[in-house]
Amino acid sequence: MSTTGGEKTAADNTVARLERLPFGRVHLRVASLLGTGTFFDAFDSLVIAVVLTVVINTFQVQLGSAGLLISAAYVGQFIGAISLGALAERYGRRLAFIGSLACFGLLSLAAAFAWSFESLLVLRLLQGIGLGAEVPIAGALFNEFVRGRSRGRAVMMYESIFSWGILLAPLIGLLFFQLFGQELGWRLLFVFGALPVVVAVVAYYKLPESPRWLAERGRTQDAGKVLDEMEADARARGVTLEEPEVKSPADVKPTRFGELFSPAYRRRTALSWVTWFCGYFILYGFSTWLPTLYVKLGGLPTGSALGLTAVVSAIYLVEIYIFALTVDRVGRKPWFVGGFALAVLGGVFGCVAIALGATAWPVLFVAGLLMGLGISPVTAGLYLYTPELYPTRMRAWATATGSSLNRVASTIGPILVGTLLGAGLGLGSVFLAFGLVALVGLAVMAALGIETKQRVLEELAQ
Repeated sequence: MSTTGGEKTAADNTVARLERLPFGRVHLRVASLLGTGTFFDAFDSLVIAVVLTVVINTFQVQLGSAGLLISAAYVGQFIGAISLGALAERYGRRLAFIGSLACFGLLSLAAAFAWSFESLLVLRLLQGIGLGAEVPIAGALFNEFVRGRSRGRAVMMYESIFSWGILLAPLIGLLFFQLFGQELGWRLLFVFGALPVVVAVVAYYKLPESPRWLAERGRTQDAGKVLDEMEADARARGVTLEEPEVKSPADVKPTRFGELFSPAYRRRTALSWVTWFCGYFILYGFSTWLPTLYVKLGGLPTGSALGLTAVVSAIYLVEIYIFALTVDRVGRKPWFVGGFALAVLGGVFGCVAIALGATAWPVLFVAGLLMGLGISPVTAGLYLYTPELYPTRMRAWATATGSSLNRVASTIGPILVGTLLGAGLGLGSVFLAFGLVALVGLAVMAALGIETKQRVLEELAQ
C-alpha cells in the first residue's frame, strides 16, 4: 500500500468524526455480531473441558493423553491467529472475522461425528484455526469504532460476552447430558457449537468494515458511508455533534509486519507477548482441567464438578463487569498488576494447602477462585489493551500475534498439568507452576506496562 497526503487527510478526518460520536445503533449492531461470534468462540474453546470426562470413557483415553486433546485446538489457534491476523490487515477485519466464524462453526459440526480419539484430535486442531483468529480480529475491529473517552467501558462490556460463553458452557453441557445422556449429549454439544455458521452469513450482509482501516487504505467513500450512518443515527437521537477536530493526527504508513520489533514498538511487543502467555497459561491451563480434576482427584460426580465450575465462572463474570465499569477511571495497568498478584497468591495457597494434606476439591475450588479472580480481568482486558498499543496499520496483526502467544500457552498449560499429574508429582506441583508463571507476568507488567485510559488510539500509537 502506498501512502499519500490524501490518505492521511482522510484518516485524520475519519478519526475526528469518530471521536465525537457517542455509542449508538451502529455500535450496537457491530457489538452484537462480534459478541455473538465471541460467545461461541468461548463456548467452542471450553466445550472440550465439559465433555472431556465422557470422551475419556468413550474412546478409552489415558489421563496423560487427554492433555493432547485439550491442547489440539490451541495449536490450530496459533496458526489461525497468525495467518488470519495478517489477512485482516491486507483485506480487512470484516472478511477475516466472517471467515474465522465459518471455519470454527463447520469444524464443530464435523467434531460431532468423530469416530475415534485421533479423529477428534485432528478436527479440534483444524477448528482452532478459526477460533484463534475470531476474538483478536473482533477486538481490533470494535476498538476502532469506539471513541477514546469511553473505549474501556464499551469494549469490556462487549468482551464480557466471552465470559458468558465460559459460564454457560458447563451449564449447557449439564443440560444436554440430562436431556440426551452423556454419550449423545457430548456430540450434540458440538452441533450446538456450529451455530456460528449462521452468524457468519448474517455478518456478511450486516457487519460494516472499520472506517479507520478503510480510510488508511484510500477507501474514503466507503469509510464515509459508515460514518454518515453513524452520524445520522446520533442526530436522530437528538445528539448535537460538534465540528470534527483533528487532535491526534493519524500516522499513515504502509503495513510492515516486522514493525512489531522496531525500536518504537519492541518494548510494547515484549509486554504484550509475555502478558498474553502468562495470563492464558493460567486461565486455560487450569480451567480446562478443572472439571476433570474435581472428578478424578476430588471424587466429585460429574454434575457437581460442572456445577462448581459454573459457580466460579459466574463470580468471574461479576468481576468482569466491575472491571468494565471502572477501567476508564482506575486504568488498565493497576488492574493487571493487581490481578497477577492475586493469581500468585492463589498458586501459593494451593501449593501450601496440598502440602499440609488438605482435601483436594476444596483446595481446587479456593485456589482456582483466587487465581481466576486475578487472571480474568487480565485475559479479558488484553483484547482492549493490546489494540491500544499499536497503530491502525498493524492493530489486527499485533493483536492476533499477541493472542497467538495465548495459544502457545494454552497448548503448553494443559499438557504440563497432565504431565505433572501423570508423573506422580501431585496437585501441589501444578499450583506451584501456575504461581511462578503469574509472578513473571506481574514483574513484566510492573516494569513495562503503560497506561492507556481515555486516550485516542492515534495518540497512543505515536
